[in-house]
Amino acid sequence: MAEKRMSRWYFGGIASCGAACCTHPLDLIKVHLQTQQEVKMRMVGMAMHVVKSDGVLALYNGLSASLCRQMSYSLTRFAIYETVRDMMGSGSQGPMPFYQKVLLGAFGGFTGGFIGTPADMVNVRMQNDMKLPAEQRRNYKHALDGLFRVWREEGTRKLFSGATMASSRGALVTVGQLACYDQAKQLVLGTGLMGDNILTHFLSSFIAGGCATFLCQPLDVIKTRLMNSKGEYRGVMHCLSETAKLGPLAFYKGLVPAGIRLIPHTVLTFVFLEQLKKYFGILVIS
Repeated sequence: MAEKRMSRWYFGGIASCGAACCTHPLDLIKVHLQTQQEVKMRMVGMAMHVVKSDGVLALYNGLSASLCRQMSYSLTRFAIYETVRDMMGSGSQGPMPFYQKVLLGAFGGFTGGFIGTPADMVNVRMQNDMKLPAEQRRNYKHALDGLFRVWREEGTRKLFSGATMASSRGALVTVGQLACYDQAKQLVLGTGLMGDNILTHFLSSFIAGGCATFLCQPLDVIKTRLMNSKGEYRGVMHCLSETAKLGPLAFYKGLVPAGIRLIPHTVLTFVFLEQLKKYFGILVIS
C-alpha cells in the first residue's frame, strides 16, 4: 500500500501569502512601472527612487492589501483547482489530461480573479499612492480601510472596477501556474531522473512562472491602468485603444520586473505548498 499526502483546500491561500511577503517589493515596482504614461525609469531606477523618496519600508506599501488579495483570489483558485483535480484523479486511472487541467485552471482562475478584484484594486492604489502629489493621495490605512472607503465614497460598482480584466488575467495566470506546474512536474517525474523532491518542485514551478508571465502580461497592464484610473478611461476597450497608441510594446511594459516578481512568487508558492502538503496534508492510503 502506498501513502501520499493531499493538499487541504486552504493551503494555496496560505502558501501564496508566504510568497507575497517575500516578493511584495517587486510587485510594487512592477505597478509603478506599468502606471507610467511614458517610459521614464527602469526597474532599478524606480526602486532607488521609491527608497530615496519614502524610505525602505515604502517598498512594502500595500502589503495588507496584497495579503487580503491572496486570501481571496489565490485561496479560491487553488481550492477549486486542487479539489476538483484530486476528486477526478481519485476516481480514474492516472492523472488528468493537460487540456482538462487547462480548462479547470481557467475556470478556477476566472472565479478567483472576480472574487479578488476589490482587494486587488486597493492593492494597486496603495502601492501607487506615493507617486501622487500629497493632496491627491488616498492614504488608506490598510486593506480593510481601503475597501470600506471605496465602497462608501465611490460605490459598490467601483469595488469591481476592472473585474473583467482581473478575471481574465486570473484565468490565464492560473493556467500558466497551476496547469503548467502540474504538467511540468508530471513530465519531470516521468523521466525517472528526479524524485518528488524540492528540486523537482523548484524546476517545475520555474517553468510555470515563465508561462504565466508571458500569458498574462498584456492583461495585467490593462488591469493595472483601469484600477488606478481616476475616470480617464470609459471602459476596457477605451483603455485598450489608448494603450495601443503607445505601441505594441506598451502591453509588455514592465515585463522583466513582472517576470522577476511572478517567477519567484510562483516558485515560492509551490515550494511552500508542497511543504504544507508534506507535513500537514491529508494522508491517503492507496
